[in-house]
Amino acid sequence: MAEKSKLQLEYIINCSPKVLFNRLSTASGLCEWFADDVRVKGNLFTFVWEDNDQVAEKKNHKENKTVRYEWLDEDMDKEENYFEFVIAQDDLTNDVSLLVTDFADKDELESTTDLWNTQITKLKQLLGS
Repeated sequence: MAEKSKLQLEYIINCSPKVLFNRLSTASGLCEWFADDVRVKGNLFTFVWEDNDQVAEKKNHKENKTVRYEWLDEDMDKEENYFEFVIAQDDLTNDVSLLVTDFADKDELESTTDLWNTQITKLKQLLGS
């Protein structure tokens, strides 16, 4: 199994952590910018893109701070099967930044980064940021 590379991206988002967190941690928030559709059953989130469904379990959920989704895919290494959003607010400037952690095969790092950049641009437009 090919080892994946960890991807860590940071974006400045001009909105409150509470508003941002809602877009990262709820099905209605996520389907506005992240996936075509999101269905929830307990802590299980089914993300739908065109004809592709992927199921992830919501973990490490801290109100207005962080949320991690672990993919329920047996083929993936446990250490590399999640994506995570962390919201940080600068104490001095009050700037809010969103840190995204994801994993990709080495040959897909650039396309995965481009995809996140596109999705986060969509999120920022949604938030008027």
